[in-house]
Amino acid sequence: MTQHHFDPSILRAYDIRGRFGDTLNVRDADYLGRSFGTRVLRAGGQKVTVCRDGRLSSPELTEALIAGLRSTGIDVIDIGCGPTPLLYYSVFSLEADGGIMVTGSHNPIEDNGFKLLLGKNALHGAQITALGELAAHGDFRHGQGKYQNIDLRGRYLNRLLQDVDLKLLAEKGFKIGWDPGHGAAAEMVTRLVERLPGTHYVINGEIDGTFPAHHPDPTIPENLMQLQTLVQEKKLDLGFAFDGDGDRIGVVDREGGIIWGDHIISLLAEDILQRTPGATIIADVKSSQVTFNRIAELGGKPLMWKTGHSLIKEKMRETGALLGGELSGHIYIKDQFYGYDDAIYVALRLLNVFAGHKTNMQVLLAAYPHQVSTPEIRLFCEEKRKFIIIEEVLSRLNSTTHEVSTIDGMRVTSEQGWWLLRPSNTQAALVVRCEAASPDKLNLVIAHLNYHLGLSGLAPIVHSI
Repeated sequence: MTQHHFDPSILRAYDIRGRFGDTLNVRDADYLGRSFGTRVLRAGGQKVTVCRDGRLSSPELTEALIAGLRSTGIDVIDIGCGPTPLLYYSVFSLEADGGIMVTGSHNPIEDNGFKLLLGKNALHGAQITALGELAAHGDFRHGQGKYQNIDLRGRYLNRLLQDVDLKLLAEKGFKIGWDPGHGAAAEMVTRLVERLPGTHYVINGEIDGTFPAHHPDPTIPENLMQLQTLVQEKKLDLGFAFDGDGDRIGVVDREGGIIWGDHIISLLAEDILQRTPGATIIADVKSSQVTFNRIAELGGKPLMWKTGHSLIKEKMRETGALLGGELSGHIYIKDQFYGYDDAIYVALRLLNVFAGHKTNMQVLLAAYPHQVSTPEIRLFCEEKRKFIIIEEVLSRLNSTTHEVSTIDGMRVTSEQGWWLLRPSNTQAALVVRCEAASPDKLNLVIAHLNYHLGLSGLAPIVHSI
């Protein structure tokens, strides 16, 4: 019986991720394949799809992963290099029993990892830990699975365009900028714009695992600077950016302003709620209060939930929500689609919204009430300590009149605004965010948070407004 022990640090809340050649190697990929293949077979499945991003280590990790899967008797369908949503699409369209995406997402160049689906559901938490335990025991199934290579890119592109009103887009004649950041979505974006009406400019449109232009993380403003320059110099209507594996979106308006994920949720909600009044729409705890208020104003049922793609998708299935999203740019559309996070599809649905609205794009964007907020701030501390701090602050807040939500860490609301303190699921850190209607009120919110951070031995956050 062959056993294998993964570095514990790579088994994370939502996926498996580590530094290639250090905490993550080819042997890990092989044994992940054996563990996951065994898990699928025990669940009565037989067929697993595999896709990889453009990182330099992805081909050899994929080869080892497939070997491990096949050694259990699992039949593998290799769909090649592409974005994570292509992997999701393959599981749905090919009726596979599971899928694995080899990707480091938006992590540093040296990192890589795996996102896993059992059936159509993303594995997370204890389910991922269980794969490590299975490998440690070495209790694998044995067999010789089949191998097949299928190119799904054309079918996937057709599906993306299925819900787009091409005639209406042609009438509007939008000018759009696209920046896939040399990530896994680059080829699909390049092929997509050839079929879209209007004028389109694509930058960083080749897959390159060294990410020479900028890091592929659209939640970091500096990574959007090249797109902002393009939009303003070419006088474009809008710009779209994507992360390393194409499941998160960044949006830039014609003035170069950033449209964050929670604002995107509001824009899509208006369209969806016109067709399905009263629908449940989910946003994560980091999202603006304006988003939840707007959903309610539109006749929807706003639901605040935990941050994390696996967690929100699970909650959407539980509640029947038609839309979910996160401040980070993960947007999940169940209305007319599959309910997973596909950034290219989100971009197309946004174009539909703007094309179908009577007012022009900037007027629609300006209707979103302005709030003042901090960015997401990470306070690094010992892994065990971060949970202790949460308990300490909660115990002190019990004696106050503030409204406290404990869905994910704590979100504390007062007349001035709100602040969030939650444990990171991926790092030894606490995550902080604050929001208010004005700079003066934001300073009061920050001061209240800093008071509690100080009592727990943490340095205050500093934010320039």
